[in-house]
Amino acid sequence: MQERSLSEIMKDIGSAEATTELTAGWSQGRAAFGGLVAALLARGMAQTLSEPKTLRSLMVSFVAPAPAGEVKVAAELLREGRNVTQATARLYDGANVCAQAMAAFGSERETKAAPSDIAFTPEPRDSVPPMDGSARLLPGFLKHFDVHWTGGGIPMSNQRSRRLGKWVRHRADMSAYPVEALVAVADIPPPVMMSHYDRPVMASSLSWSLEFVVPAERIVPGWFYLDFELEAAAGGYSQQSGRIFTEDGTLVALSRQCMVYFE
Repeated sequence: MQERSLSEIMKDIGSAEATTELTAGWSQGRAAFGGLVAALLARGMAQTLSEPKTLRSLMVSFVAPAPAGEVKVAAELLREGRNVTQATARLYDGANVCAQAMAAFGSERETKAAPSDIAFTPEPRDSVPPMDGSARLLPGFLKHFDVHWTGGGIPMSNQRSRRLGKWVRHRADMSAYPVEALVAVADIPPPVMMSHYDRPVMASSLSWSLEFVVPAERIVPGWFYLDFELEAAAGGYSQQSGRIFTEDGTLVALSRQCMVYFE
């Protein structure tokens, strides 16, 4: 099947229960890219709402590898309140569950505010070369993105890094899907623990939580800066957190993941 862009795949999810086709170019090893899976589930849950509300938090459990081919999104509304609505969704490969998610959507209310004061100090994008997408060991899905790695956290570098930073943007036009664009970008960083090795190691996300600082539907997809930190790792499990900024320095989302790695 001809390779499909993220926007083409998202277009298939027009109801709470829908099927779509994942092409092989979205793979990372034997599984589809987790950011794509999470974006599909987020879009499915949005279809359960009686009226649009802002996605405030997304929690995903990656149960089994999602393969290339036909998959089904099945979303369910759990409770719809005046201000906050919660929903759940599963991604199926046939009868097998590949991922399960929950999301909280919430209307904006007049309240006191405490804006983020987190510093935004990335290396300028023009000071670092773009990632070479032809590299043999890079996951296949990265060809759908432009990536400039600003240093640290590079897998198999044996640097023992605790942080990584990178500039990322979609190559496809994602203007019609700003929420899904941000969700997909936020899952691009690999486990920072992979930089502690000088050889390939198997690694993947076990669970992932993403919180939105500003309404994602208001963000024009463009360059995002990802700043991630390894907090702890032992026994084959690692914990890392991340911050996602727009190019102008606005903090837009906070990420936290439990990841597994195999020597």
